[in-house]
Order: sequence, then C-alpha cells, then structure tokens
Amino acid sequence: MADTPPAPPLQYRLDDLHIDVARQRVTREDGQLLDVSGLSFRLLHYLLTQGTRVVGFDELIAQVWAPAHVNEETVTQRVRLLRQALGEDGRQPRYLRSVRGQGYQLCSEPSLDAPPPPAPAHARRGLVIAGAIVLLAAAGIAWWQWPDAGNPAHSPLLQRADYYAGIGQRDNNERALALYRQRLQEAPDDVLATLGAARALAARLCLYSGSRDDADQAQAMAEAVIARQPRLAAAHAVLAYAHDCRGAVDAAIAGYERSVQLDPDADASRASAAYLYARQGRLADALDANLAVRHPGQVRFWELQVASNLDLLGYAAAAEARYRRSFQLYPDNVFSNLAWPTFLFEHGRMEEARAALAEARARGTAHAGLHLLGAELALLQGDAHGAQVEAGKARALKPHASLPRTVAWITGAAVRPTSAELLVQSNALREGLQGSDAFDGIDAALLADLAGDRSAALAALQAAVAAGYRDANYLRVSPLLAGLRSDPGFTPVLATITSAVAAERARINAAGRLPADAKDVTATR
Repeated sequence: MADTPPAPPLQYRLDDLHIDVARQRVTREDGQLLDVSGLSFRLLHYLLTQGTRVVGFDELIAQVWAPAHVNEETVTQRVRLLRQALGEDGRQPRYLRSVRGQGYQLCSEPSLDAPPPPAPAHARRGLVIAGAIVLLAAAGIAWWQWPDAGNPAHSPLLQRADYYAGIGQRDNNERALALYRQRLQEAPDDVLATLGAARALAARLCLYSGSRDDADQAQAMAEAVIARQPRLAAAHAVLAYAHDCRGAVDAAIAGYERSVQLDPDADASRASAAYLYARQGRLADALDANLAVRHPGQVRFWELQVASNLDLLGYAAAAEARYRRSFQLYPDNVFSNLAWPTFLFEHGRMEEARAALAEARARGTAHAGLHLLGAELALLQGDAHGAQVEAGKARALKPHASLPRTVAWITGAAVRPTSAELLVQSNALREGLQGSDAFDGIDAALLADLAGDRSAALAALQAAVAAGYRDANYLRVSPLLAGLRSDPGFTPVLATITSAVAAERARINAAGRLPADAKDVTATR
C-alpha cells in the first residue's frame, strides 16, 4: 500500500477539468460546475494525488473510506457515481479507467492548474440554505413517529438510535446514524433502521454542513424501501426530506403530501409540507396545514412553524411569544437558536438580536445561518472585519452553498469574481427559481447588485416575490440590501409583498382559522 501522500496543491487540471481542492469544486473549461461532492470528490482527489499509476481497491478503501469498512463493490459503485457526475461513459473512458483485477487509474496525467473560471450557478450548491438568515435554518423540519412496518419490536439499538435522532444536534445525529448502521449490520432488511439512517444522512446536509452525497444516499435508501413497500408513508416522507434538503421544493411537497395521503396521522409530513407551502408564499395553506396537525406536542418545531406563519402574516406579537418560548424551552435545538435572534433582527431590535445570538452560540450551536446573521449584525455596526470573519465561518461550514459565498464576496472575506461572472451566476439562480427556493431570488439580487447592475438586481427581487418570497421585514433591515433600498424600484417590490400577504390574511380571516393568540390583534405588515 502506498504511503499517505503529502499535502496536495490546491488546484489540478485533468484533461478539460479544473479541480479546486480547497473549495471542493470541479468545473469544465467553459465554466460548467459539475456535481462532484462528498465521497465522489474524495475519491477523485486521491486519484489525482497518485498521477496515472494504478490504485488498488485496498488502497482506495484505506485512503478514501477509512475508518468505515466497505468492500470492492462499494468502490465500484462510487466510481460509477463519479463517472456519472463527470459525464463519462465507462466503456469509453476519458478521465478514469478500470484496470481489471487491479483497480483504477486516471486516463491522463493531472497537472497543477491555474484558478478555474467562475462556475455558473445553475448547478451551484449542494444545498441552498433555506432562508438561513430569514426564517428557519433548513427544510423538512419535523420528525415523525415510526410506524409498525411489519418488523419485530424495535431492537434496543433502534430505540437508542431513534432517541438520539430526535434530539436535534450534530453529534447526536451522528450517534443515531452509527446506531442505525449497526442495526443494519445485524438485520440488513430492517426497514425502520434503513429509513432512520436515510433520514440522518439527509439531516447532515440540511442541518449539519454535510454534502450532496449524503442526500444522494438518503434518496437511494428511501427509494429502495418504496420499491418493496410502496404504501409505506414513512418511506415517502424520507424521500421527500432528501429532495427537501436539496432545495427541490415541488418534489419534496409531492412526497410529503403522498405520505399524509397514505397515513392521515403523519403529522410530521403534514408539518414539513406546511413549511414548504410557506416558502412558496402559500401562507394560508401553510397555517392551515400546521393547525391541522393532530398531535402538535409530538412534532418537533411545530411551535416555530406556526410562529413563522404568524410573523409573515403580520401577527408579530403572537409570533414573538412562540419564538421566545421555544428559545427558552429548547436550548439544544438549532432551529430555536437561530429563529429567535433572527426574529429580533428582522424587527429592528438589534441589541436584543446580538444578545440572543451570543446566547445561542454559548449553547454550542454550530450553523452557517448563525454566522450569516452575525455578519449582518457586524455590518450594521460598521465592523467590516467582524463581518468578514463571520462570512468566512459561514462559508467554511457550507462550502458548496451559494449564499455564504455571496456574503463572503460582499464583505470582502473572499476575492469576488468579475461583474460579468457575477451576473452569470445571478441569472442562473433566477432561472432555477421554479420549483426551488424563493430565497434564491434574493441571492440573485445580491449578486447582481454586487456586479453593479441595479436593474438586474431589482428584477431578481421581483422574481423572488413572484416565486413566493414574503419576508418584507428582512428586505427592510438587511444591510446587504442597503444599496437597493435607495432605488425607487425597491418600493414596488415591498408593495407587491404587502398586497400578497394581505390576500393570504384575508383568506384565513374569512375562514375563521386564525389561532386564538392572534385574534383581535391588528396585523402590522
């Protein structure tokens, strides 16, 4: 076995590919960003360090997968996924060839590379931080009660795994995943362990700075269960969550709705669908779905979801009480720790927001959204260096996400591309708004404004609103949008949101479905 290679250079070139190790990014000469992440990127990276020599299976397992125990078939499947990501046909390889009975080797000698051209944003992120500095921190925020899927009584391993999975912290999610995998070693066909592992993998991406590869694995595991048990509601919920964590909102909603259709007691799927309705601007549908949850106390973050709905609808006092209560009762919860300081920030209560953010950090919460919020608060204080530090930390936690990168460019925490390149990425975000996250339009506006194209920035804001973005308070207070607020075209954007929210509020009032704590209170938006 070869010795562990020395520290590699930051960038390679392989045929027409540019590989940026520091940013874990693979692009073609024309700037197209390829979806190579997680284990696929680590495999490619190690092969690059070995030149064109044949690298055996045992060496790859030791260098790429260790300390996990895998077999040659796992390596073969990962090579297949890498080839798919690179657009390569294994029968006519261009980048990576199989050497029968030995292993794999690169088809040509890699070389040190100059910095690649900036990639367009259409394949831009393993994850969009779903409103990381606006609403909650990630999609699919609920956990569900596992059904009896025909398995024997839960094993002690599975019971313990479920316990850790329900806590909502990075380390506990990893403990849960390890226990689910341990259970699968004992019982490979255990459906609940399979779905638990898949859910924990997707949670890595949504909540804990994981990679797209985690959601890919989650999707494959959920689809395998659905192939065997097509009417199992929990399997559709896990598949929806994998889509959710990628920002594929329409596919996620369809999965959650299918889960509820199969099991009307699937409260967590109903709540997760409600979360995504709100992200599409369907605030009345979101509140209806949340209030239709049969056992709110058994659905994680239900209180926060209702608070978010009420806040967007203009019932700030009722929302505040719920946010504050959640922050006090759940100190270990990443959502509560982000939602409360964000609420204070959006309502202009900056000193309180700083204090709440400091408390959230003292609790050990690690999330890119907290650093993005910290960057904005630093900018408001005129602390350019502090904003750069915070933006850099957010980007380190989410290196493949678009928004942390944008904020890093705005604050000067990273060298920004040219104006033309920024506009390419902005336009790609706008083009991908359909069926994705409306906040991408805000990101697109920031990029266009950074490029100096004010009209394109305003058009991106309008596109975000058309896609369902409804958080006017954020647009009013964010220092990232300070330049745009001075433009006469900004006021009509806010007016469109105000009109849309008023229509949603009228629907709720007409049906008499407003929660008791929001009744007889004048809406402020």
